[in-house]
Formats: sequence, structure tokens, C-alpha cells
Amino acid sequence: MRTSSLAAGVFRAAGCAALLGGCLARAAGDETAITIYSSAAPGAAAQFYRPGAAAGAVNPEGVPGFAVVSQDRQVSLASDRSQLRITDVAAQIDPTSVQFASLSDPQDTRVLEQNFQFDLVNTRKLLSKYVDRTVTAQVTEGTQSVDVSGTLLSAGDDLVLRGGDGQIHALRQYSNLRFAELPGGLITRPTLVWDIQSRKAGEQKVRLSYQTGGVTWWADYNLTFTPGANANSGFVDVGAWVSIINESGASYQDARLKLIAGDVRRVQPPAAPRALAMSGARRSADAEEGGFEEKSFFEYHLYTLGRRVSLPDNSTKQMELIEAAKHVPARKTLLYVGQAGAYYGGGLNTERSYGSGSNGKIDVYLEFRNEEKSGLGIPLPRGLMRVSQLDPADHGLEFIGEDVIDHTPKNERVLVKLGSSFDVVGERRQVDFSLDSKAKWMEEEIEIKVRNHKTEPVDVLVKETLFRWTNWTVKSSTATYEKADARNIYFPVTVAPDGEQTIRYRVRYTW
Repeated sequence: MRTSSLAAGVFRAAGCAALLGGCLARAAGDETAITIYSSAAPGAAAQFYRPGAAAGAVNPEGVPGFAVVSQDRQVSLASDRSQLRITDVAAQIDPTSVQFASLSDPQDTRVLEQNFQFDLVNTRKLLSKYVDRTVTAQVTEGTQSVDVSGTLLSAGDDLVLRGGDGQIHALRQYSNLRFAELPGGLITRPTLVWDIQSRKAGEQKVRLSYQTGGVTWWADYNLTFTPGANANSGFVDVGAWVSIINESGASYQDARLKLIAGDVRRVQPPAAPRALAMSGARRSADAEEGGFEEKSFFEYHLYTLGRRVSLPDNSTKQMELIEAAKHVPARKTLLYVGQAGAYYGGGLNTERSYGSGSNGKIDVYLEFRNEEKSGLGIPLPRGLMRVSQLDPADHGLEFIGEDVIDHTPKNERVLVKLGSSFDVVGERRQVDFSLDSKAKWMEEEIEIKVRNHKTEPVDVLVKETLFRWTNWTVKSSTATYEKADARNIYFPVTVAPDGEQTIRYRVRYTW
């Protein structure tokens, strides 16, 4: 069945006629505020779009997140009881969350009933309402278009009409439909209807607020790394952007925008990302020009945009979250975890070969502190950090890795995993294992080699997890180690250019 573009225009015209008194024009004093809460996975913009679909086509699974919309409107109310209809609300509105209040006369204006109508018109519904009524279909005969009018008898895969002369027309192919009016009960847009009692008639300013799905935001961070004086030092320039998707079924024109970062619990849908526990406030460097201002809000963090913004339906928007921080001291950390696939299961593990496999890769991390003296010191919402480095040969930025960071308060460390080192490799092997089940002890001796094929020395952190049992003692070690917690130890080593560093340690478990 083909949908008529002409019919769509008839629907719109009939819709406002049917909703007379509800098709409210925006007055000069009307304004909208929207606060967006996110449950989108950082860096997952691609999850919202169907591969191969038209540009901007959003995934039918929908957008994870929600928003609270608040609108101040000028309306005209009659004295005693009157009905107020508002049509330009989000299609994904939660009708149980709607709140209505008079700002002009709160004492003597109250809501008696509230309804949400969502039986939206479409071709199939319209045809079903027009059975036994007259419709006009446009069909093609040769090279000409001909109008066929008659009483609609059936509207299935084809149309069955009875003409004025009594003839029956079965139309399978048609290009247009025309209807005289929009039948009662069908509406063109989701509509909120209030039955209101007011002491006096006249203009009032009222506030409407509700929750809606189909809106989300996330943070994207763009970092540029500059190498420092040695292989493990450097600096980063940090820029942060906010990405917003609106698929709520409504547009928000010249709205005041706020973003919430934190774990605001909802029974349905599932909760948003985890909370921040911070205090203080900071205005971004361009807040005077309408940028975001951050502040602590309850147990969350609130980012308020200093200018109005428009969020059209079915659109994405990106805005700078904070002014880029320049030359932030950073450290490149090389971490070697040689145990291939081993993990701590909680119970006693006496299997000789468990955890004896060797992983040759050494992971590369970039770390810096989120502190004010470095140009940061603002709570960073959970998001994706993309890191690039300038190639001095052509001054081009080359991508070197990315990672997701969680909500990060000020003065905390930011750690970004970039990948694995090409020129620094590791090797781990078990050189001895002893077990005495009666005496309830076992010993294991491990040898670790780290080789550096660079032309400069590198610092490598070797991590070992003592996973066999909770009670352990390092009996001997050829290198200094640090005990991080009840089951992990770290060996910090420096490996010379084109050199090798060997670590051998023996651990005893008792139970």
C-alpha cells in the first residue's frame, strides 16, 4: 500500500482543525529547558546507526538515555473549568512523569484530570475509519492520472470502492488518496490534555515538565601526546567535547541545556552511569562566551551551558565541554603481565602448569593527573579518550590509541591504555615447582626477562599475581619488588638500550 504525500498535507490541515485550542503558537515569553541524563557507552556513537543506512538513520533499538524537559508557556484559560491541549511534546514522553503548574495563579489554578493521547494517524488507521465513507484515489491509466471516487468498502492489500453509478472498483495500484477530513479519535501528534479549574479567566504563565526517552549524551576526549626528554615522559594537550543525540520525537528550540553526570537511579529504564562524589565548582575558560559551567549537584555533577541551544529531532550535536588544557605533564608507563590467561579464583590451586604460559606483549599506558595546576582540575565525565601524536616529518596528527575512562574527580589519576609496545617485549617461565600436600606448602620459582630493542633506556613495571593461595611469602628475589595488595606484587625495572633485564623470584604458599 502506498502512502499519499497529498494525504499527509490533508492530515496536517485537518489535525489543527481537530485540535483547535490545542495547536498553540509559541509566545515571546515561552521558553524550554532540557536536562539530559546518559546511559550511552562511551565512544559508542556507531551503535546508534545502522550500517549502510542513510545518513542520520538511527538504530531502531533506540537511544540509551533520557531527559527532563521543562517548558514555560503563555496560555489562555477560561474561568471555572476549561480544557488545555498541548501537542508539541516528545513522542517518547513518560506520561506518568508529567507535571503541570500555574506560575501566575498557583493558588487558584489546579488540574482536575490529565490525559495523554497517542493514537496517531497513519494511512491504515485512516482507511479503517473511512469504511462506508467517500474517498478519492488517484490511479494511472496509460500516461494519464485519473481520480476514482466512491464509498470505501474494504481496505486490505487493495482498495474496494463503490462508485456513484454502483460499479465496484478494486484498486491494487494507486498513487494518491484524498480524504475530506480527519475522523474523530485520530491525532497527528502526541497530545497532553488537561481538565483545569481556574478561578479567573485570562492569560497565565504555566510550567510543564516531563521525562522522555530517546535523548542521550556522552563525552569525547581528544589528546595530543608530545614525547619528553626520555622514553617514559611527555606532555598531552587535552580537549573535551560533548556529543548529544536527540531522537525523542520533539525538537527543542533555543533551549537552556544541562547535562548530568552520575548514577541517578531509575526503576525503569535501567540506571545511568556511575556517580561522581565531588565538591566545588568551576567555569570553563569560555563560559563567559556561553561555554559549560560545572558544579556539584546532590551526589552528581551538573554541566550547564551558558548559551541557548537548539536540538532538532533526529539530530546529533557536538559542543566543547572544556577549553583545551595545554602541555599537561604525562608519563608513558610500560606494564608487563606475563601470566597468560591466569586469574585468581579464590581457592587453593596446586596444579603445576597453571599460569606457566608466557605472554610476550608489554602494554603501553599514558597517565596524567586531573589537577588544576596542569590546566585541568575539573570533574571529567565518563568518555572515550583518543590519543594522537604529531609526526614532525609532515606535521600530521597520527592516531596512537584510545581507551574509555570512568568518571574522574579532580586531583585523581587518568590512565589510558594505548596498545602494546613494538620494541619492548617480555618472556616469563616457571623454572621450579615443589609441592608437599601433607605439610601443606608449595613453592614456585619464576623467571621473567624483559628485552628492550630501543636506542634509549626504558622503565618497565612488571606485575605478578600470586594466585595460588592467599597465604604467601616471597622467599627470594633478584630484584626489588613492591607489594600492591594481598595478591599482587610489582617489579619496577630499567632496561638499557638493546639490553635485557632478568628477574627471578621464589614464592612459598602455605595452608
